[in-house]
Amino acid sequence: MSTKIFVNLAVKDLTKSLHFYTELGYSVNPKFTDDNGGCVVISEEIYVMLLTEPFFATFTGKTIIDAARGIEVINALSADTRDEVDQLVDKALAAGGTVAKPPIEMDFMYSRSFHDLDGHAWEAVYMDATQVR
Repeated sequence: MSTKIFVNLAVKDLTKSLHFYTELGYSVNPKFTDDNGGCVVISEEIYVMLLTEPFFATFTGKTIIDAARGIEVINALSADTRDEVDQLVDKALAAGGTVAKPPIEMDFMYSRSFHDLDGHAWEAVYMDATQVR
């Protein structure tokens, strides 16, 4: 069995956050979604658990940062083509996300990044393995 990853993110408005991620083309697993959190399916191995801040707080003794003001992590998703990178980020921006930084263009890599509605950082990355030295 392949290892799965569950990225847990604290969100201020669960309904708006779920809508944002479905606008990117991802689905929500209703079996793991209720008033406290929602499970966004990125792929068979990647899930994003959007948890209301009060519910998220039950999993940690640490202060929840405001992702709009600080950074906790940059979540990067691979893409098969440059066009897929552009499509994902364009969807994110159309759904209310914001540009995190300018695109990165290298001989072997192309990436663009965005912040979701709560300020969580995401990147879409295409790498041409034939160009990596």
